[in-house]
Amino acid sequence: MFEENVDERYMRRALELAERGVGWCSPNPPVGAVLVRQGVVIGEGWHALAGGAHAEVAALRDALSRHRAADLRGAHLYVTLEPCNHHGRTPPCTRAILEAGIGAVIVGTSDPNPRVAGGGAAFLRSSGVTVHTGMCESEARHLIRMFAYHTTAGRPFVVAKFGASLDGKTATSAGASQWITGSESRREVHALRHAVDAVLVGVGTVIADNPALTARRDEASRSPTPVVIDSSGRIPQTCRLVAHAVEQGLIVATTSKMPVATENALIASGVEIWRLPADDRGRVQLAPLLDQLGESGVQSVLVEGGGTVHGSFFDDDLVDEVWAFLAPSIIGGASAPTAVAGLGSSTLDHAARFHRTAVDIVGEDVLIRLGRRTN
Repeated sequence: MFEENVDERYMRRALELAERGVGWCSPNPPVGAVLVRQGVVIGEGWHALAGGAHAEVAALRDALSRHRAADLRGAHLYVTLEPCNHHGRTPPCTRAILEAGIGAVIVGTSDPNPRVAGGGAAFLRSSGVTVHTGMCESEARHLIRMFAYHTTAGRPFVVAKFGASLDGKTATSAGASQWITGSESRREVHALRHAVDAVLVGVGTVIADNPALTARRDEASRSPTPVVIDSSGRIPQTCRLVAHAVEQGLIVATTSKMPVATENALIASGVEIWRLPADDRGRVQLAPLLDQLGESGVQSVLVEGGGTVHGSFFDDDLVDEVWAFLAPSIIGGASAPTAVAGLGSSTLDHAARFHRTAVDIVGEDVLIRLGRRTN
C-alpha cells in the first residue's frame, strides 16, 4: 500500500531544490527535501549553507511556518540523501523527523560513508517510520559525487575543464587564445568554479594570462581556493593571485627547487607554500598534492591549467570528470597548443576511457561532460 502512494515527482522536486545548495553547503553534500501530506506539498527545504539547517529540518520549518504541527503527522518526507543519525554541527535529522511525527521517508541514496551508511534509515525503521530507499538513485548519487568520492577515497574529486576548437586546439600557433569559446561557455565555467572547492592551474598559465580564477556570476557566488603548480618558483610576485592571496587564499605547490627567498616573499604576501616530492622530470608529483588537498578538507578540484597540466593529470590517471567546451571552429597548425599534452597513450588500449554523461549546446559551443571510466 505504501509503494502505491510514492510519487517520483516529489523526489525530482527535491533534487531541484538540492541544486540550490551546490557550492554553498561544502564541505557538506547538497541535499533537498519535500514534505507531502495527502498529495499536497506542505514544505520544502534544502541545505543552504554549511553549519545551517539540513534539508529535512528546513522543510519541516517551512511546513510549520504555514501549517499546524498536527498537520505534519503522518506526512511523507522525500529527501535526496539518507537523513543523518549523528551529531555534527547540527543535531541528527532523524530526531527531528521522529518529533514531527513523519509517517514515511523516501530516500534518494544512502550515505556514502561506509561507517554510517544505512544508519539513519535503520534508526527510523526501528522507530516505526516506513522508509523507502533508492528513488531516483542515479541522479541523487550524481548530485553528491564530489562529496562521496572524498568521503571514500580521501582525495578530492578532479574535474578537468578546457575550451578548445573542434580540432582540440586551445590557442593558435602564435599564442592567441582569447576567446576560442563564447561568453555563454564562460558563464558555465564560473558556475562550475562556484561548485568546487579549489581551482588548479600551472605556473605557465599564471605567467601567460595572469588569471583571477574567481567565480563571477550574475547572482552571488563563492570562489574556490586557487592552487598553482610551480615546481621551481617562477610565479610572479605581482600577479593577481598573489596580490589577492590574503582574501582569496592561494596554495603554491612546489618542490625543493623553489628558492627560500622566493618562498619567504610569497609567505609574506599570504601565500601558503607546499613543498612536495618531485617526479623524474623535476615536476610536482600530483598524487601527493591531491592527498594533501584531501587531508586539508578540499573535496573537489577544477583543473583549468594548460595542456601540460592536463596531460600530467591524464597520464597519472587522476581525472574523474571532463568538461570539454568545443567551439565551432578549426584552428589547425601542428605547433598550436592542444587541450591535453603530456606523455599520452602509446596504444589505443591504454587511452583514458570515460562514459558520456551529457552533451549540451551552450550558445554556439558544445559542452561534452564525461564521467569516470566504467571499466
